[in-house]
Amino acid sequence: MSKAIYKPKGKAGEYAEWACNLYVGCSNNCSYCYCKRGVLAHAMGAPEATLKKCFRDEKDAENVFTSELNKSLPELKKSSLFFTFSSDPMIPSTIDLNLTCIYKAVAAGVKCQILTKDANFIYHERLRELLVDATGNYRKHVAFGFTLTGCDEEEPGASRNNDRADSMRRLKLMGFRTFASLEPVIRPASTTRIFHEVADCCDLFKVGLQSGVSLSKYNRDEVERMTSVIQTKGRNVYLKKSLTDYLGLQPQEPIDIFSI
Repeated sequence: MSKAIYKPKGKAGEYAEWACNLYVGCSNNCSYCYCKRGVLAHAMGAPEATLKKCFRDEKDAENVFTSELNKSLPELKKSSLFFTFSSDPMIPSTIDLNLTCIYKAVAAGVKCQILTKDANFIYHERLRELLVDATGNYRKHVAFGFTLTGCDEEEPGASRNNDRADSMRRLKLMGFRTFASLEPVIRPASTTRIFHEVADCCDLFKVGLQSGVSLSKYNRDEVERMTSVIQTKGRNVYLKKSLTDYLGLQPQEPIDIFSI
């Protein structure tokens, strides 16, 4: 049984074929976090990130990751590896180990997707190797994504949405592929506003409604207007199943950020 690298299913499977989870819990403390709900909330929804209990320490986690990377390497090289669904891979308490594993994956020829709500990680000392890359190898193998809801008050421990948008713009100017997770849509107007902030520097938008809440919270006209704006002005847009089901639209095939 894998401990670090696995094939996500369900809503997570709409993001990537392969993912890596090294930590559980997160200091972003988002009000809508799916890890805080259900029978696993006590293990997954802690207010601070901690190493998964299956690892003795970070060195053990690195060794397990390396072993699983090598075991699944042929399949991983056909797709990409997503960091991460059970925490935030770029917050101060998790970034070092995640970067170590990302560097190992890229060295093996595996593409990596990084999704975060931290705008300041681009200044981390260990990221310099990745950002200042004369060969262009990292720009070919790493895509950076930011979760953008436009609702700072619902994400009290995370960077402000506008700061995340600024970091996305910087990364795009450096030549990296960028993507935005416009999920969950909390208020369609807030999602539309933050969408406009990054429309010119984001390669791919993934849009989904909030899970675990009654869909009656949404105003259909507002959701339709938001969706129309994003589809009209976004470069590449993937509407997640939660949204296509709500609007009665045909399900879409996920878009691979590395095909863009």
